[in-house]
Amino acid sequence: MGKQKPLRILHCFRSPVGGIFRHVRDLVEEHAKAGHDIGILCDSSTGGEHEDSLFDDIRPYLSLGLTRVPIRRSVSPSDIATMWDTYKKIKSLRPDVLHGHGAKGGVLARLAGSALRVNRYRVARLYTAHGGSLHYSRSSLSGQFVLRMERLQEYFTDALVFICEYERDTYTHKVGRPRTKTRLIYNGISERDFEPIPTRSDAVHFIYVGMLRDLKGPDLFVDAFAKTERLLGRPLSALMIGDGPDRDRYREMMVERGLGKRIGMLPAMRVHEAFSMAQNLVVPSRAEAMPYIVLEGLGAGKTIIASRVGGIPEVLGADSAALVEPGNADDLARVMAETLSMPGWHARTMPKPEAVKAVFSSAVMARDVLKLYHELVDPAGGQAMSTAS
Repeated sequence: MGKQKPLRILHCFRSPVGGIFRHVRDLVEEHAKAGHDIGILCDSSTGGEHEDSLFDDIRPYLSLGLTRVPIRRSVSPSDIATMWDTYKKIKSLRPDVLHGHGAKGGVLARLAGSALRVNRYRVARLYTAHGGSLHYSRSSLSGQFVLRMERLQEYFTDALVFICEYERDTYTHKVGRPRTKTRLIYNGISERDFEPIPTRSDAVHFIYVGMLRDLKGPDLFVDAFAKTERLLGRPLSALMIGDGPDRDRYREMMVERGLGKRIGMLPAMRVHEAFSMAQNLVVPSRAEAMPYIVLEGLGAGKTIIASRVGGIPEVLGADSAALVEPGNADDLARVMAETLSMPGWHARTMPKPEAVKAVFSSAVMARDVLKLYHELVDPAGGQAMSTAS
């Protein structure tokens, strides 16, 4: 078959924060090092200094550049102008691959890619949900609309990439059995993430790291922290690290409960800095796909206490004692108390780093994603695409 040609790959997503941004950064670095030309298109109105520094890390790998346009979270009439502007920018980059991440990124990549295909331009259109629209319920009107739109967009999709079995099963249950090519490719972290991070001498008992919005459960963290203190009969300490729309409300919640001096709040920072501040990482999410914070915490040797949601049981083990009932602050407090009061709890409960590395590696993730790109783009790969759809 000969050597496969370098590809021009453009990743489209809305907000450059959280797990999607981490996922794309890893793919960018791995694929650029393999000789491919990579670009990013994302929202210009979200992210702050922390995200800017992360962009600086990968800028040397972005030979197709960083394109930022205003992309609203909700659907609005302004999306029409955004789509036209986005299409022109994408067309000028001449991508072989358009990979959309998250609901809005998936719409942009697939519609722009389909417009290019109509104009007899060969481009592969891929979509990874990363949870997103799959968190919607089929019983609500908004959920029905969003999930039907997912079904409709399959006609403009060359491949769906699922980041865990949970996401694949949820898609089948809520949207329907996929009518296009699919691939299960787990999220992964890099070799440098599998280095134990010791805690500082002034470490707190628990940390929460992530977006400050109810879906991620910061309110449950505050509630469970207070209940853990009562279970153990002594004051404890904690930190909430992150940014988000509900930050002030969580601060007020802590003050009202008399916890303002025992739970501190810090802005988003690099995870290795956050992990140095505690041994115990709490992930109280109400919904997830495959959260990177769990993989990163395990790689750093941290003790994870997490909700039984999304792909988390696929990482910790379906029967792990570290898993708690979603939305249940009492159950969360019970496990938080156990981690502090039961000697050897971490060693008995946490999966070994070697086992995590064998499955959840960014090198494996990037290799499998690239293989899929070539299947869709390279005629010699036996999956030739027509020049127009």
